[in-house]
Amino acid sequence: MSKVTKRKNSCPAVRRDGEPSPVQLHTGSPMDIRTRSLKRKSSPEPTASRKRRGPSNTNKRIWSVIVCSDSSSEDSSGELDPSPLHLNTGSSKDIGTRSHKRKASPEPTASNKRRRVSELAEPSTNSKKERTVQVISDSSSEESSGNDKEEQRAEFEARYQEQCHLGAGGYGYVFAGYRKSDRLPVAIKHIPKTSEMKNSKQLSTEVATMLKLQAAPPRSVGASAPIELLDWFDLDQELILVLERPVPSKDLLRYVWDNGASLEEEEAKIILKQLIDAAIHLENSHVFHQDIKHENILLETGSDVPRLRLIDFGVSSVVEDTSCFHVFNGTPEHAPPEFHSHQTYRAGPTTVWQIGAVLFDMLHRNDRFDTDRLINKQLPFSRTLFDLPIKIKASKEKQKR
Repeated sequence: MSKVTKRKNSCPAVRRDGEPSPVQLHTGSPMDIRTRSLKRKSSPEPTASRKRRGPSNTNKRIWSVIVCSDSSSEDSSGELDPSPLHLNTGSSKDIGTRSHKRKASPEPTASNKRRRVSELAEPSTNSKKERTVQVISDSSSEESSGNDKEEQRAEFEARYQEQCHLGAGGYGYVFAGYRKSDRLPVAIKHIPKTSEMKNSKQLSTEVATMLKLQAAPPRSVGASAPIELLDWFDLDQELILVLERPVPSKDLLRYVWDNGASLEEEEAKIILKQLIDAAIHLENSHVFHQDIKHENILLETGSDVPRLRLIDFGVSSVVEDTSCFHVFNGTPEHAPPEFHSHQTYRAGPTTVWQIGAVLFDMLHRNDRFDTDRLINKQLPFSRTLFDLPIKIKASKEKQKR
């Protein structure tokens, strides 16, 4: 399971003989490291009255992805199977210690920068019990952090061109755009930061969930359904996600309206089958989308058969089979009935319920699904759906005669 944690920073390790640890990160004046280590050993513990020292590389925070696999084999190359199970944050010392234990892995340095998302999903033929992939590093000092944000803003503007507005939701707004290097169409999602997000040192849940889905190699029919995260930028006031944008495409809501406000049953079955495959892939990956609906389903329309893609993982979460929820963050009209009655719900049954709501909206021209109306018996079902099986049975009996 993908999990974001944060570990407290600690001072670099010093061996008993006074020699600095091989993983110690050293910055500052060109003083002999041995002398500095011995002074640190003999100096008293810092007190509240002592002045705070300036920023140093030992206070760096490093975002990392811990990747585990079932295989324990490894070779001298140090390459590992890229299947992340949880995300972890630790100090520079923690990362350095892991690198020291793995002989083939280089130690992190202060020059390490934010890595591209595509690097996380690169295939590898070798595997190992655990590895650390450095994703983001930034200084804990306010000045260095501010400089890093400015660099990320400049990097975003240099790499991508933003164009027209595509839409907005409860957690952000989306623009069309393209990557300047190859003119690749992209969707650029701006997520304004809440005070909680600004104070948090954890990786965004939406980013962590999408990385988890796309880092593992496809193992099912619906594995390619979730839209791909190409890049992201963590700025002062907002988080910017750069997402894959298939062309031509349209969301399911627009697709249904363009086809007369409802679909034929045969076409609805094709879309429903793809949606079920995608839901199975999410469940096998322990990811709960929580807001499956017409607006969050994208259809690639460049072929005779539309290809389904899932978008907007803004309220998604990584779950266990026993996970239980008491606050519903998805579309209220699609909340499962158990939430209305007991204020609790689980991932699997809720996903099935929302898939049913999607099917209802594809087949009904004049009504949109609403759980509360259904519970109160105020949601009418099309008589065609009830009469069709009877008509088919009567037609088959007539042919036998």
